[in-house]
Amino acid sequence: GTSPLRQRLARELERVRAAQLYRVRRVVEGGHGVRLHVDGRACLNFCSNDYLGLAADPRVAAAARTALAAGTGSGAAALVSGYNREHQALEEALAHYMQRDRVLLFSTGWAANLGVLRGLLNKGDVLLADELNHASLIDGGRLSGARYIRVPHGDVNAYAQALDALAAQRSAASNPPLTLMAVDGIFSMDGDAAPLAQLTRLSKEHAAALMVDDAHGFGVLGPDGRGVIEQLGLPAPAIQVGTLGKALGCAGAFVAGDEDLIEFLIQRARSWIFSTAPPPAIAAAARAALAIVAGDEGQQRRANLAANIQRLRTGCTQLGITLSPSVTPIQPLVLGDEGRALRLSRYLFERGFWVAAIRPPTVPAGTARLRITLSAAHEAGQIEQLIDLLAQGLHACP
Repeated sequence: GTSPLRQRLARELERVRAAQLYRVRRVVEGGHGVRLHVDGRACLNFCSNDYLGLAADPRVAAAARTALAAGTGSGAAALVSGYNREHQALEEALAHYMQRDRVLLFSTGWAANLGVLRGLLNKGDVLLADELNHASLIDGGRLSGARYIRVPHGDVNAYAQALDALAAQRSAASNPPLTLMAVDGIFSMDGDAAPLAQLTRLSKEHAAALMVDDAHGFGVLGPDGRGVIEQLGLPAPAIQVGTLGKALGCAGAFVAGDEDLIEFLIQRARSWIFSTAPPPAIAAAARAALAIVAGDEGQQRRANLAANIQRLRTGCTQLGITLSPSVTPIQPLVLGDEGRALRLSRYLFERGFWVAAIRPPTVPAGTARLRITLSAAHEAGQIEQLIDLLAQGLHACP
């Protein structure tokens, strides 16, 4: 007979298939730019997080290639023998750009969020977190053992009420626990921003630490691309997380903060301590991308991106297509029904436009959508073609 494991796997896969939630990878050949070769055909990519069009930039690749001449792997964790001059140079460049004391480089954004939350929070501590936070913040919070309070999406009053209730309990405690508020700066599936001005105020009033994961704002928002905090003109939060795999077109992530935070994470962030350090060549590539993002060309790319966002929204409005309210490159078209989202995605793909259908559990039940994302590298004509095809596809895929 079949083993219990195989029985369970077969049963679960069948259930996922029946619910229209089965996921399949498509293979990209070559670079991951706006123009892609996927499953053997040419198409235009409207579902990547390569917001500034740097993922296939030859200058970034050249920086990696130069560093690769010295070798590939770092061979060990950073605390053993894996910390390369390229890692150090990138950390220093990021700290300078972000105007923070220090930065610590992680292998992924997932590892960064997990490392911070598990490292900082103990059993008696409290985490207040937006219910639509990225999965890595959710998992990090659960694994930390802290008391986990989920706050309805963007609900400032719910944060305030929870903090008031905690204050009443805390006044009785001799050794007060840590309260941490953790939010995405820009929510990855809706493209909206957290209410950071109000959360900054609450964090001050209640002596609660604020952690902002700005994966989708870093490099993209603000006059100099420092992200959502710069765009809103707010003081830097205690803990700032950014990624190198989106606007910078590379891989990895970083945590920015003051001296003590970074030193503490070096001692306590398990996902950093026990991971092999990233390849030095990837750090070299990210530093080359950062130089572009931080300079005049970065400003030009952000201006192109803003114009592309406006072009898509205006064109969709003219054709009666309702996108979610978002001023970021993430422009969701919420359809509700999983099957319809898949049909429309397939309709577009057959015509050379790749826009992924996003379904539960990535998004709440009943909000299946096409997550359209824009890049500074998209051309006006490509966006106009997409708008026309969306209108035709919505008609053809009821």
